[in-house]
Amino acid sequence: MKTWLKVLLGIGALLVIVGIISATVYFSGRNVVAVQTGKAQRQDLTAVVTASGEIKPKTYVNVGANAFGKIIHLYVKEGQRVKKGQLLAQLENVQSSADVAATRASLEAAETDTVAAEAAYKTALADLNRAKADAERTKLDWDRAEGLYNEALIAKSEYDMRKSAWQVAEAGLAQAQARIAQAKAQLDSTERRIHLNRANLTRASDVLQKTTYAAPFDGVVTNLPVREGETVVIGIQNSPGSTLMTIADLSVITAEVRVDETDIVNVKLGQPADVTIDAIPKKVFKGVVTEIGDNAIVRSTGVATTQQTASSQEAKDFKVVVTLQDPPENLRPGLSTTAKVTTATRSNVISIPIQALTIRRKADLEQAKKSPDKNSVQAAAPQGNASKDAKGKDKEDIQGVFVIRKGKAEFVPVDTGISGTTDIEVLTGLEPGDEIVTGSYKVLRTMKPGASVKIDNSAPKKEETS
Repeated sequence: MKTWLKVLLGIGALLVIVGIISATVYFSGRNVVAVQTGKAQRQDLTAVVTASGEIKPKTYVNVGANAFGKIIHLYVKEGQRVKKGQLLAQLENVQSSADVAATRASLEAAETDTVAAEAAYKTALADLNRAKADAERTKLDWDRAEGLYNEALIAKSEYDMRKSAWQVAEAGLAQAQARIAQAKAQLDSTERRIHLNRANLTRASDVLQKTTYAAPFDGVVTNLPVREGETVVIGIQNSPGSTLMTIADLSVITAEVRVDETDIVNVKLGQPADVTIDAIPKKVFKGVVTEIGDNAIVRSTGVATTQQTASSQEAKDFKVVVTLQDPPENLRPGLSTTAKVTTATRSNVISIPIQALTIRRKADLEQAKKSPDKNSVQAAAPQGNASKDAKGKDKEDIQGVFVIRKGKAEFVPVDTGISGTTDIEVLTGLEPGDEIVTGSYKVLRTMKPGASVKIDNSAPKKEETS
């Protein structure tokens, strides 16, 4: 055989061998899934709920207008510290002062009338006593005259005169009793006028008092939207012209934040929190949860659900107040803030990356055990619709992770505990050191139990920019 023929045969045989090897590698690697993995390990976990809001003093009050009138004097400026009872503002009070003076004069006149009515009542009482004495005396004279007349010892004229005297005395007694009733009625009337004028004086004094505003407690004037000469009106809180100023006690500062309804069940009174303020970057303030709202607030409108007439499916939040410890003196109400509330801590627990968790339907897991598919990835998501005749228990979703064992990914159900920032606590199902599949998301979503895997934990290449 010629040499060139031998060379051609050798090359052909080599090409056949290479083709066989390539085909074997291709078909054997077609069902292998490239995955990213991590380790189940023991570590300390902290569950945190993050919410945003604004800085507010614990105690503050909007001093609202209690009367209609012009501001004739403002005694304070914005940012000024005030003491309890200190005069803040004065409204025009000419009419209210005149009403107080007129009502006080009416009260004094009513009191004078009462003194006169009381004197008249006492006089009427004296007249009544005198009339009673006269009636009794004339009655005795008439009784005596009647006996003498019956014995013919006095004349008929004298008898008639004594009888007439007694009748006059009786009439005087009746008149005195009527004057008593009249005097008593006049005294009661004057006393009632006194009560009426005192009530009117209280009302007028209250109206006058509402033209003067004093500080309800020690604090700082944090807002002063009005000026001297402007007219204020009684209206809705925080509406223009109805709020004179805001007084705040800055000795206790809070961060009022809104917590999502899915996280509020984990927030409890007394839990610690780290508070950051946008105006003071790179500094964390310690705080504690001191108040938790019981009423949900619609996120888009800020209105409480109890104030709505119709139910809403919008996202809702709950108000949570975090009291800051040792706040700086330069804090101002309204500054944007973020609070991270520590809701739970666990020491030395088994944890895994949160993204490793996945869900499979119970029916799919049982089917994979009975008739394993050659394909390592499902054509559709495992959460697809079950057949109409499937039993309810087969539709049950099972939470778990894929554990790498002998080159295959086995689905292991797990029970979880608290969630940290990136990791989650595993209560049952895993041991420290177990290698679990953490990515990619598409692989975790579609991978079947028992699939052959190839570990590729290399970082993704960054695209070069020209």
